[in-house]
Amino acid sequence: MTSKQLYATRVALIVALGGFLMGFDASVISGVVKFIEPQFNLSKLELGWSVSSLTLTATLAMMVAGPLSDRFGRKAILSLAAVLYAISAIGSALAPSFVLLVLFRMIGGFGVGASLIIAPMYIAEISPPEMRGRMVSFNQLNIVIGISVAFFTNFLILKLGQSDATWTKTLMFNEYNWRWMLGLETLPAVLYFFGLFFVPESPRWQVMKGREVEAIKTLKKVVSPEQAEQQVLDVKESLKTVKKETKIPISELFKPAMRLVLTIGIVIAILQQITGINSVFFYAPMIFEQSGIGTDASFVQAILVGLTNLVFTIVAILFIDKVGRKPLLIVGVAGIAISMFLLAYGFSTATYTLTEDAKSTLPEDVNKELLLPMVDKTYENDVEFKSAVKESLGEQDAKKYESDILTASISMNPTIILIGILGFVACFAFSLGPVMWVLFSELFPIKVRGLAISLTGFINSAVSFLVQLIFPWELANFGSSTTFLIYGLFAAAGFIFVLMVVPETKGKTLEELEKILIK
Repeated sequence: MTSKQLYATRVALIVALGGFLMGFDASVISGVVKFIEPQFNLSKLELGWSVSSLTLTATLAMMVAGPLSDRFGRKAILSLAAVLYAISAIGSALAPSFVLLVLFRMIGGFGVGASLIIAPMYIAEISPPEMRGRMVSFNQLNIVIGISVAFFTNFLILKLGQSDATWTKTLMFNEYNWRWMLGLETLPAVLYFFGLFFVPESPRWQVMKGREVEAIKTLKKVVSPEQAEQQVLDVKESLKTVKKETKIPISELFKPAMRLVLTIGIVIAILQQITGINSVFFYAPMIFEQSGIGTDASFVQAILVGLTNLVFTIVAILFIDKVGRKPLLIVGVAGIAISMFLLAYGFSTATYTLTEDAKSTLPEDVNKELLLPMVDKTYENDVEFKSAVKESLGEQDAKKYESDILTASISMNPTIILIGILGFVACFAFSLGPVMWVLFSELFPIKVRGLAISLTGFINSAVSFLVQLIFPWELANFGSSTTFLIYGLFAAAGFIFVLMVVPETKGKTLEELEKILIK
């Protein structure tokens, strides 16, 4: 690798740390929900709001990050995102109330939305053409690594809280476990902020602002002097073309000729989220606890979710151009449906019986006398069982000890749940996860591409927000089996749509696709 390529790689890796922070910030909440529900006495919808509020502000940030970066610079907006991540981490960790916790999580959402849009944009603008695809993929890979690290650090803090070491007791890892989980993000956020000092401004933005000499100087660090001057000329020509183009009205998207591609785009955008991926990423330990394996084991299995996601995201990067988009979607969505049906079956076989022996294993501070009406009584589903726990202990203590009582009472095969979740994550990671964005960049005609991707991306975020918000409520009211059955039915419907309607875009130019799809 040449010195110029090494420089470009180093810059891309620093900027891609924004992707790591985004993945970490989004998934760290998975370990927090178990502890904040009893501490703040949250309803199921309030619990969902603590998770989904970040997605809401991230969506708003995505809509304004591009224009703001055009005005103030890519680097400035990324630095602002780093500051927002740090404020969110510190504020969330110290939050004395649920309202302030959500407020600081929403502040972090603005950082998520900004880095999601600007980091890959910056990397694409500074990368040498022959390295651009690989360099931009650093950001997606870092998002997945961030998710995995969040699952791991949540488990690590949980174990430190159980340690007898003096230093862990001094730092109060046990009493403030969820606060440490959230606060840990401060470290990479500060690292990102100072790392950006070693990153130049985007050369495209420099040309936009008339700073052509600076742009050439920046580009000479990654390409030859001749290529640097040619790229600046190309950018100037491109900017002239953009100025000449009139603004495309949104009505262009709804013309009859666009009906097919817009339908495909909207359905795939909804399908990516309606099958429950963010329910798994943001509530993984909660889901595993429903199988009765206990808190520690549920956090360990959440780490496996992150690692599976990482491995199969790499698989997608390696095979998406070799195998094609549609085969990955067909296999992936079919696998998602099968995995969800397996989860529904696994939870449907569960029964719940609190025996006298099992009752004696519960934590000492549980009022066991209140549980006497439940002893040796068998419940056929989790909704009935949880309702009985609530009636026996009261709502506050039920939230605090539900996991312990469920673990002591449940009879089922938890391996089925682990296989179902990991199968789902693997199938998503090599299909709907990356393929959706590739399809969006290929399906829509260049004239309306930006507008179409904005619309479908907004719909995708809106569905993601709703799925995250109502998931705890679904578990409480429908039960685990029915909730995953619903996801499976959505995936089965999506499989039929992909099979019958979605075209293969591999190996076709954008112009060829436009002729085929725009009638």
